[in-house]
Amino acid sequence: MTSGGTAHKGFGYSDLSLKQSFFTFLSMTKKQVIEFSRYPISFVAEFSQVLLIIGMFMFAAIIFIGEGGAGLSRIAGIMMYGFVLNMFLIFVLWEIGFSIREEQYRGTLESLYLSPVNKFSNLTSRIFAIVVWTVVMVIIALVVVSHYVGGLPAENVLLALVVLFFSITGILGIGFMAASLILRLKESANLLINVLQFFFMIFCAMFFPFSALPPEILNTVTRWIPLSYGVDLFRSILVGQNPELLAFGYEIVIVVLFGILSPVVGYLLYKRGERKARLKGTLGEY
Repeated sequence: MTSGGTAHKGFGYSDLSLKQSFFTFLSMTKKQVIEFSRYPISFVAEFSQVLLIIGMFMFAAIIFIGEGGAGLSRIAGIMMYGFVLNMFLIFVLWEIGFSIREEQYRGTLESLYLSPVNKFSNLTSRIFAIVVWTVVMVIIALVVVSHYVGGLPAENVLLALVVLFFSITGILGIGFMAASLILRLKESANLLINVLQFFFMIFCAMFFPFSALPPEILNTVTRWIPLSYGVDLFRSILVGQNPELLAFGYEIVIVVLFGILSPVVGYLLYKRGERKARLKGTLGEY
């Protein structure tokens, strides 16, 4: 207690204990939620975009199979379960990667990094609110499509959720890597995110079977992307078919390792990029 009657409140954000890091994460998440709540039209636009994407692929499936066709439910499952991972990938890329650029636009990134706030909490808090919103949109989309096609296949939901969890944590690592590149690219950040999302969408066969890819692309590109195995395993489990790329046992090992190692490697790369930017004095540059 000081002479003025003010109690000492500890180290606050400079305390790097697990408890304080958790409260830091909650505070930053609250900030993100408040920001999102100020733009309700943006939520409506995002949801409308999701419905348009679903409609585009569903109409394509109906054209090739015919409404009420025997294979429509399975094809819809392949499309929709790939769509689930694609949605998480897109939002992670934009909310972790591009939000760093938005902080530079606002002129707050440099001051944020001058504070003793836990930097990992800063990155992860950026996606917590949007991931919750993504889950809601994905569930609604699955219900709508399931009703339209007469039911989506769902063979082993619990195992599929485990695969989805490790795939999402692996995607977080991709987001960290993208954020590291954005610290260097600055004005080209928008282009980078767009290129990445379309690259993964095509070469990870998120909306179509892997057999649709040319063998040259499948063997030289797709099989070298760990996320491909997450997509393959997740939808194969739910659709009730054997994985296309490798045997089940090999794919589950790859997905688990991807989910564990990718965020670690991605965050280390981000820390390296952040350190270089601070040393060069370019962290807060527009």
